[in-house]
Amino acid sequence: MAYCWKTDLSPSESHEKQEEHQEFHSVNQPLFPSQVNLGFDHVVDEIRNKVPLYQREIENNTVFVPSAPNWDSRRHSLDKTHQISLNEFTSRSSELPCHQVSKTPVIGFRHSVLLDFQHKNKESSWGNPTGNYHGADDSRFDILAPSSSNLDKINSWSELENENHNYYIGFESSIPLIYPSFSNDLMPKEENKRRRNMNIVEPSSMLFKGSLLPRTWECTWPKNIELTGCTIQLSEVPQGSNMSLASFCDKVKKIRETYHAADINSNSGKIWSTTTAFPYRLFANTKFNISVFTDNSTQQLHFMPYANYLVKDLIAEILHLCTNDQLSPTDHLLSIYGYEEFLQNDHYLGSHRIFQKNKSVIQFTLQKNREAPGKLSRKHEDDHSQFYLNQLLEFMHIWKVSRQCLSTVIKKYDFHLKYLLKKTQQNMDNMTEEVKNICGVLGCVETKQITDAINELNLILQRKAESVHQNSETSAKGLIEKVTTELSMSIYQLIDIYCRSFYADFQPLNAPSSVSCVNLGLHSHLSFTVYAAHNIPETWVHRINFPLEIKTLPRESMLTIKLFGVTCATNSADLLAWTCLPLFPKQKSILGSVLFSTTLQNEPPIEMIAPGVWDVSQLSPVILQIDFPATEWEYMKLDSEENRCDLEEAPKECLKHISRLSHKQSPLLLSEEKRRYLWFYRFYCNNENCSLPLVLGSAPGWDERTVSEMHAILRRWKFSHPLDALGLLTSSFPDQEIRKVAVQQLDNLLNDELLEYLPQLVQAVKFEWNLESPLVQLLLHRSLQSIQIAHRLYWLLKDAQNEAYFKSWYQKLLAALQFCAGKALSDEFSKEKKLIKILENIGEKVKSASDPQRQACSYFTSNALPLKITFINANPMGKNISVIFKAGDDLRQDMLVLQIIQVMDNIWLQEGLDMQMIIYRCLSTGKSQGLVQMVPDAVTLGKIHRRSGLIGPLKENTIKKWFSQHNHLKVDYEQALRNFFYSCAGWCVVTFILGVCDRHNDNIMLTKSGHMFHIDFGKFLGHAQTFGGIKRDRAPFIFTSEMEYFITEGGKNPQHFQDFVELCCRAYNIVRRHSRLLLNLLEMMLHAGLPELSGIQDLKYVYNNLRPQDTDLEATSHFTKKIKESLECFPVKLNNLIHTLAQMTAISPAKSTSQTFPQESCMLSATRSIQKATILGFSKKTSHLYLIQVTHSKNKTSLTEKSFDQFSKLHSQLQKQFASWTLPEFPHWWHLPFTNSDHKRFRDLNHYIEQILNGSYEVANSDCVLGFFLSEPVEKSVEELSPVDLGEKFPDKKPKVQLVISYEDAKLTILVKHMKNIHLPDGSAPSAHVEFYLLPYPSEVRRRKTKSVPKCTNPTYNEIVVYDEVTELQGHVLMLIVKSKTTFVGAINIRLCSVLLNEEKWYPLGNNII
Repeated sequence: MAYCWKTDLSPSESHEKQEEHQEFHSVNQPLFPSQVNLGFDHVVDEIRNKVPLYQREIENNTVFVPSAPNWDSRRHSLDKTHQISLNEFTSRSSELPCHQVSKTPVIGFRHSVLLDFQHKNKESSWGNPTGNYHGADDSRFDILAPSSSNLDKINSWSELENENHNYYIGFESSIPLIYPSFSNDLMPKEENKRRRNMNIVEPSSMLFKGSLLPRTWECTWPKNIELTGCTIQLSEVPQGSNMSLASFCDKVKKIRETYHAADINSNSGKIWSTTTAFPYRLFANTKFNISVFTDNSTQQLHFMPYANYLVKDLIAEILHLCTNDQLSPTDHLLSIYGYEEFLQNDHYLGSHRIFQKNKSVIQFTLQKNREAPGKLSRKHEDDHSQFYLNQLLEFMHIWKVSRQCLSTVIKKYDFHLKYLLKKTQQNMDNMTEEVKNICGVLGCVETKQITDAINELNLILQRKAESVHQNSETSAKGLIEKVTTELSMSIYQLIDIYCRSFYADFQPLNAPSSVSCVNLGLHSHLSFTVYAAHNIPETWVHRINFPLEIKTLPRESMLTIKLFGVTCATNSADLLAWTCLPLFPKQKSILGSVLFSTTLQNEPPIEMIAPGVWDVSQLSPVILQIDFPATEWEYMKLDSEENRCDLEEAPKECLKHISRLSHKQSPLLLSEEKRRYLWFYRFYCNNENCSLPLVLGSAPGWDERTVSEMHAILRRWKFSHPLDALGLLTSSFPDQEIRKVAVQQLDNLLNDELLEYLPQLVQAVKFEWNLESPLVQLLLHRSLQSIQIAHRLYWLLKDAQNEAYFKSWYQKLLAALQFCAGKALSDEFSKEKKLIKILENIGEKVKSASDPQRQACSYFTSNALPLKITFINANPMGKNISVIFKAGDDLRQDMLVLQIIQVMDNIWLQEGLDMQMIIYRCLSTGKSQGLVQMVPDAVTLGKIHRRSGLIGPLKENTIKKWFSQHNHLKVDYEQALRNFFYSCAGWCVVTFILGVCDRHNDNIMLTKSGHMFHIDFGKFLGHAQTFGGIKRDRAPFIFTSEMEYFITEGGKNPQHFQDFVELCCRAYNIVRRHSRLLLNLLEMMLHAGLPELSGIQDLKYVYNNLRPQDTDLEATSHFTKKIKESLECFPVKLNNLIHTLAQMTAISPAKSTSQTFPQESCMLSATRSIQKATILGFSKKTSHLYLIQVTHSKNKTSLTEKSFDQFSKLHSQLQKQFASWTLPEFPHWWHLPFTNSDHKRFRDLNHYIEQILNGSYEVANSDCVLGFFLSEPVEKSVEELSPVDLGEKFPDKKPKVQLVISYEDAKLTILVKHMKNIHLPDGSAPSAHVEFYLLPYPSEVRRRKTKSVPKCTNPTYNEIVVYDEVTELQGHVLMLIVKSKTTFVGAINIRLCSVLLNEEKWYPLGNNII
């Protein structure tokens, strides 16, 4: 890190000014001359008159800041305020009197005169401070502590002034880096306590020897401006007077200009279906079943293209079939039937998400790709629109002071000024009032220069009135003109400082030029003057000096200043306000006087101190004025060369240790010792054995040399994948160069890939240095390229504005997004926002209504009373869209959990593993409100339990019975079993890794097609709810015996459980390989304000569950134990039982039960299971059975045979089940005529069936109706499908054991996976365990043993057995013996030299020991 002087004075000139300034100090020094007189206390004059010794005591006991001795020399403006260092005090010190005026202070000019007193001590110092601070690392200093003798004298005066004083104002300032940060917590308790009781450091006399106080800057005014009697002119600046704001507006405009409205490639205005990298393993030789509608044909065209077929090639084939014209495929698009979503022509079919999750027939519409862009595209007018931030920000009026308002008060001031100069009998009252108004408009900031000028003018007019008989008219007029000129210049300068400090749409015409700089030396310390805190009763002026050399400070240093009020009675300090600012914005130090707004929020978030945490340029009630010295530093990037030529080959143990440390994945998880080790061996790290965030995060600090080495590592690093750079955007890396490289890598991602990680990137904006950063530019560029990105980014930014900090940054970024999006898309955003507001109002009315009034509403009976809403699709060919609107629940956490689960599912799909995951969409639209997608045809496990009676949760066959009732055809049942098998395994893995808690049967949902999924993620990362100090969630995840019962089909296929364990462990190991990505995504959300994700301990929880340091064998063994723990955890069933009882009590009989369960499908849009049933005639087998053709879902048909008595029993069952319902009349036998009775009965029964199936949904879909028509089909026209790959078609009944044997570094590892077909001699199931003996070693030394699995013929173990110090495999035999307690079951001897290592293999078990 290096800084250089931007402007230097000549040594002679600098020395001359320093000597002049030093002599100037010794002449006359008033009381706090840099003080801004905000209280306007008229009592000062009274006290001076009442207490004769007051002046002398102050002279002897008070430190004075130098000022001009008379009016001519007092022409110092805000930019030339004289400053005092921490060590520039006399041997005696004083404290600002502790007082608080009982009357509320107002901004204005009372008759107060700043007193001038002599300063006896002529010596001061300028150099390295030796005052009361504790080391260079301690960045907090309290200033000006009073001595006991001084306090006695000052207190006597303060008691006379006001007896109702409570507070005095003090500052605590710090310079924390964004990382690491410093706080008072680092101090010893006694020292910290003592410092809180002190406001002033009492320096020793040695500080004032040989001082040389340099002259600060001179303010230079334009030579062509004559302010005497002339108007202060303002110019309009629509983009804002603040340089950072104007620069941001200009940058956004340039980004938008790169994407012209006429460019159809970047401005199609269409919503493109999301894509991923082509999953080769998933779609090796897969074909899709596609139906296409065209304008030229009313018939559907059917195609079965391969997954690796390009969309444009499919369009060409469609055009070839439906028309003879030679049409280009580029002129056409395929849209998803019923939706305005289009496939991307240059991508494979299998790359689109819709094909990866939907295995049924997918329907599309062929549309002409008209040259005119879509309705959401940007128009020609958008290209010529101007970006003015004040026109787009909705929730904050950025221009607090308007040009018209200020111009009005300036005109009045100008009028009274001219009147004052012309008239012989002048009145200062009107003049003073107008100056008050100007200061009031400008944030109620009154500068000392304005106060001095008003006081001087009053004094001149008073003297003129007293000497009216003397001939002094000419001299008085000249003085008045001189003082009014000073007053106008002070006002002019206040306007200029205000415009530079805050957001305004104007600036003074011909503003004064920048201040001149003084070279204070290369080793000068960071120092500045806290000039005043405006709009509070007291002022406080002190120079603060840090023992930190400016050249050693990182470019990303932040300065935090806290304003405290100290209660004099208890001497306790209360934080009143705080602010923070970057020391080197735009790579240059802050120069001159600056106004900063302060926030009245609680303690500043030390871990999130960044430029955007608080907008210092947004006007606030309390304004802080800080005068920075005229020492402008400019950051210069040094070219560093790595000295790696002498590096020897890395020791083998070193590389192993680096590899072990790399498993930590995040620098937050490394201990200090491990960080030092990794940094020491940094030159041996590369993308094969470590990650770049780990290496750079291990750096010992942010000093110049270390940062230079970090940049050198950054330049040579080769990234394996763009997502490897995601960890460089966390709060651990404030360095702009590092973050720039990370963004360059992420820019290689496709739009649809970047879409997945938008929540994290929005959070990463917090730690950018300004809004022109590469990350902000990347987000705006991509939003111009993709409507999907623009839409999601819009709602993420809207939601982020509800966070406690960074609100202003997100508002500006949102305004920039709306500007880039164009009018059409912005109007769409406005419609969505209006819809959310309507739903919010409806939700409030439903909550405030009584139960009878809610009967007409569609809602759920949970605490938040979420609304069930069905939107009618504007496209008649599309399906209706059902959502839930929730108000009162924070959905940001649900969004994060679902996002991480989606990332895991994408990983599985890329590995060729479809876990049949249903991941519904969730969108937080504001504080504690949002939308949740409803999954059609889904019910909660709790509802299924309640249908089975009070003890439904304790029954083993509940789930199996429910699926049997809704899947009467064998093919449907087996497909449901397969879907449940995979989806249950997938959710076991994701809920375990993320530690999802609060799992009960109403948070688990099932579809009739067999998919299981979880909802409601208010508790995760192991933050379980407790009841009486006991955790409600006792199992690692939810996998109960009733789920195992369904998977194994009631124990008929026990090997299915082994397959389930294998699937879980495979999925778990695949995810573990991407631990770095998952931990980075969570780490980037640490500062999002989520209640369950707030600290390193939450990251450690996920790290411990992922276990990246384990081998696949170790992880398989670990997860198998978790499956067994979950399966044997009875408290899960007990929790379900308690929840079922509570829900049965809470549900009112008058309410529909469907309202009780979130995610329940809306009945209006649900499809009926049976479409139609018709009696065809009598069965060919027996004449008393009717042959019935049943048409059910997806137009499938089946045949069944029923007798008339069975129809009669069906009607009786319906009458009992639906006693209060009106059912169709049943055609009993006595209704039949004597002739043609068969024809009459056919007709009547068909009419009865039609009324049942087309009547009430509940009746038509009841278990008895479905069971009647779908059970016992006559024919099976569909081949049976196996739910999982079960291995051999004709299973072998011989006993076997499955092992995985590995050997590395003299360590032999055996994973015992499963056994099958093992029995005791009497044929019963054994409680088997496995014993190992490594021969020819003695048995007692080399014996290993697994745990026993009770009473199981197909037990699962997944246990690891390890033998250390095995120098070679040649000559060793592994003897394996299976026993049930002491009874022999089977055995095998394995010659290790002939074993295929690291491969799963089944070994046959013999019936004796060899």
